[in-house]
Amino acid sequence: MKQRMTLITLLLPALLMAQQIEIVNGPYLQNMSENETTIVWTTNSDAVSWVELAPEGEDSFYAKERERFYESSHGNKAIGRLHRVTIGNLEPGTTYRYRIFSKEVLSYEGHRIMYGNIASTNVYNKQPLTFTTFDRNRERIAFKVVNDIHGKNDNLSSMLGGDIKKNSDLVIFNGDMISMLNDERQIFTGFMDRATELFASEVPVFLARGNHESRGKASSQLIDYFPTNNGQFYYAFRHGPVHFMILDGGEDKPDSDIEYSGLSLFDDYRSEVKRWIEKQAADPDFLSAPFRVVVMHIPPTGSTWHGTLDLADKYLPALNGARIDIMLCGHTHNYLYTPGGEVPGISFPVLINDDETWLDIETTQEKMTIDIMDLSGKRVTSHTIDRR
Repeated sequence: MKQRMTLITLLLPALLMAQQIEIVNGPYLQNMSENETTIVWTTNSDAVSWVELAPEGEDSFYAKERERFYESSHGNKAIGRLHRVTIGNLEPGTTYRYRIFSKEVLSYEGHRIMYGNIASTNVYNKQPLTFTTFDRNRERIAFKVVNDIHGKNDNLSSMLGGDIKKNSDLVIFNGDMISMLNDERQIFTGFMDRATELFASEVPVFLARGNHESRGKASSQLIDYFPTNNGQFYYAFRHGPVHFMILDGGEDKPDSDIEYSGLSLFDDYRSEVKRWIEKQAADPDFLSAPFRVVVMHIPPTGSTWHGTLDLADKYLPALNGARIDIMLCGHTHNYLYTPGGEVPGISFPVLINDDETWLDIETTQEKMTIDIMDLSGKRVTSHTIDRR
């Protein structure tokens, strides 16, 4: 034991000089609800992480000790480079200030841990980051939708470069934000670093997975970076007058296609999503919302490819009876709006957004206005949906 301690003592200067812990990506907001949110970030070395939370106010963040929320796993504080801290027991429609911390773990043997430095967000000469929880009683909300960015960060900046914090409650990324996911770093270089720079530390992002995010050896880790309230890429949430249903259409070709190298099981997966839709469509919370919005990357019309046909066959029967006000899609890289009933078998409007336009949507208790905006910020066209 004495020999081991001597070795650690000798190695300590080298360990401390080996690297300086840094926050590499984030923080960004996920899984926002009326009572909970998850804050995500990464570091360049293993660390124990936590969030300090303070109520909205003009007092200094240093005015008193703030409540801490740790990333944990089954009773143990988690150690790693990807950090996801969930904060619960929040009040609806309430603004909070927050700060993130990561304490480097230099070595871990048994119950003996050697810690290094701490990285954190700055609240000394900068205002703390903030977020505002959702509230189903809000009379009005605003949100934006982009899709098919395929790693074009300049396009993302053109679309979302305004003051999102002041004019939007949330942002939805409706699939194909990147073209392939071979390495988790592509999530950040492709779009999330830019999104964090623009707004995502203070305005929550919701991801609808596209078929391109389903490709690559790191695709199975995508959910770790975009945690949802049920651990799936199909999920639902409510804010103000809108109940959102986020769906996953999977891949667009048959599972046996050579491109997927025998790894796809999306036919079975879409059957799983179908069963969830049937339950969701009967949920009183869903049915009581003034507006019901479905977000799905692949549209259920406009193509005879296998993915489109399979999801249409499985998803549409339940959706047609659920009084859907609008379905928002992408995938085709071409704008198309079809009113409900115009396409056989689809009772609700479907809006397919182009890859170089974005949706700016405002919803009150009585009306939803959808503006289609181009890269210059010019409104291309609009659609209005009145409450049924």
